[in-house]
Amino acid sequence: MFLHINEAKYLDEYKVAVTFNDGKSGVADLSSALTAGVFKVLQDKTEFAKLRVDEELDTISWPNGLDLAPEFVYFQAFKDDPHLQLQFKAWGYAG
Repeated sequence: MFLHINEAKYLDEYKVAVTFNDGKSGVADLSSALTAGVFKVLQDKTEFAKLRVDEELDTISWPNGLDLAPEFVYFQAFKDDPHLQLQFKAWGYAG
């Protein structure tokens, strides 16, 4: 199964409430993605808050064309879940 983001809502301080196509919902802190490169522009909370779910990409995107892999968002939302650690390692994320 391919992972998709069905819903996303900005909360505050770079935290986003997300719902995935596997039925899981959680809160992803995306601040770690904003520290370098093209994503630094999203450190402006007004710009970050413009996030939406791109229906073609099935992930979070912004009007400036930036997007995040749904697997990264999933990891950020559930990185402390011990049942998902093998999946995160397979994706290249460390818990």
